[in-house]
Amino acid sequence: MKHLIIKLFTDSISEPEKEKLLNWLREEDNLSILKNYIQHDYDLNKALVKPDINRAYESLIKRIETLERPEEVLEKTKPVVSIFRKSWFKYVAAATVVSFLVSGYFFRNRLETVFPKPIIVNNTIKPGNDKATLTLETGETIALEKGNIYETQNATSNGKEIIYHAGEKSNTEIAYNTLTIPRGGKFYIMLSDSTKVWLNSESQLKYPVTFNDGQLRQVELVYGEAYFEVSHSTEHKGSHFKVMHNKQEVEVLGTEFNIRAYKEETNIYTTLVKGKVEVSFENQRKILKPEEQSNLNPTTKVLDITNVDVYDQTSWKVGVFSFKRKTLKEIMQVLSRWYDMEVVIENKSIENRGFNGGLGKDQDIIEILQTLKQFGAVNEYQINNKTVILK
Repeated sequence: MKHLIIKLFTDSISEPEKEKLLNWLREEDNLSILKNYIQHDYDLNKALVKPDINRAYESLIKRIETLERPEEVLEKTKPVVSIFRKSWFKYVAAATVVSFLVSGYFFRNRLETVFPKPIIVNNTIKPGNDKATLTLETGETIALEKGNIYETQNATSNGKEIIYHAGEKSNTEIAYNTLTIPRGGKFYIMLSDSTKVWLNSESQLKYPVTFNDGQLRQVELVYGEAYFEVSHSTEHKGSHFKVMHNKQEVEVLGTEFNIRAYKEETNIYTTLVKGKVEVSFENQRKILKPEEQSNLNPTTKVLDITNVDVYDQTSWKVGVFSFKRKTLKEIMQVLSRWYDMEVVIENKSIENRGFNGGLGKDQDIIEILQTLKQFGAVNEYQINNKTVILK
C-alpha cells in the first residue's frame, strides 16, 4: 500500500486505487503501519522538482529509515497538519512543505468524512483583486481599478498596474506620489527608473514621480508588504536604491527582495531573493545573502539574520499563500487582509494549532474553510456577511 499512499498525496491516484486504499485503512491494525509511512514535517522540496511518485516514495522511506522510533518524534514535536488545494498542488509541491498529523482520524477524514453544512448568512466575502488609490503631490486622489484608465504626462494605468515613464532628466525638486492598496487588493507599479514593485493587500508606498539623474533613488514602504525588483545602479550613473520604513533602511545596487512590515505586526521582515542588500537600523548594519531574511524588532532593537525558504516568503506575488509551520491565528490574519474580512476565533484552544501547506489566492472562502475543517483545524465555522467565526 506504500505506493498508493504516495499516489494519494501527489494527486495521481485512480478511483479504484483510492477505494482499495480506503478499504485497507478501515482495518484498525493498519493505522500503526500508516504511521511508519508518513512522518511529521516531511519536506517535499528535498525530494521533488515535480510530482514524481517513485522519487517521493524513495525519499520518504529513506527519511523514515533514519529514525529509530518515529513515535518519539511525533510525541516531542508539535503536530503540524498539511493544507493544500489539489488542483494546483502539482505546481507548488516542490516548494511547499507537506506534513500530516499521522493518525487514522485525520487521514480517514481526508478520504470519507461528510461534513455538516455550516451556518452561512449573506456571504459577501470575495477574493481580492487589482485595486489601489493613487494620491498625488497635490493631495488629489484617483481610484485605480478595473475599468478605470488613468493617463498623465508621467504615468499610465489600466486599472491593474501603473507605469511611470522616465521622461527628461533634471535636478529639479522631486514630487512624490503615494499608492495605497486596501484590504482585499493588490497592485503592480513600475517606477520611472524601471524598478518593479508588487504590492500586497493593505500596503502603502511613497515614491518620486521621477528620479534625479545620478542621485540616490529612495522610496518609502509606509506599511504593508512589497516585492522589489530593482533596476541596477549601473543604468543610473551608479545611483543606489534605498527603501525606507520607519527607522529601517534597505540599500541595494540591483536585486530582488521582499519586505513585510504590517502595522499590526511588531517585527519587520526583509527577505533577499537574489543580489545583495544592506539592512540598517540605528547603529546596526547587516548584509543579506540570497535566501536570508532579516528580522527586526524596533521595540527591543534586535536585528537577526536567518535562512528561510524564499518561496514561502514571496509566493503571494504569484497567487499562492504558502504557509510553513504557521498557526491558525497567523493564517487567518493573512487571509483576512486578502479577503477583506473579519475573523473571530471563539475556540481559543485552536489558535495555535500548526499547519503547513498552500492555498490559492483565487479560492472561494468557503472552499478554504472546508479544507481547514477537513484537516481538523476547526470544528465548525459560520459566515455572517464579511465576518468568519471559527469554533
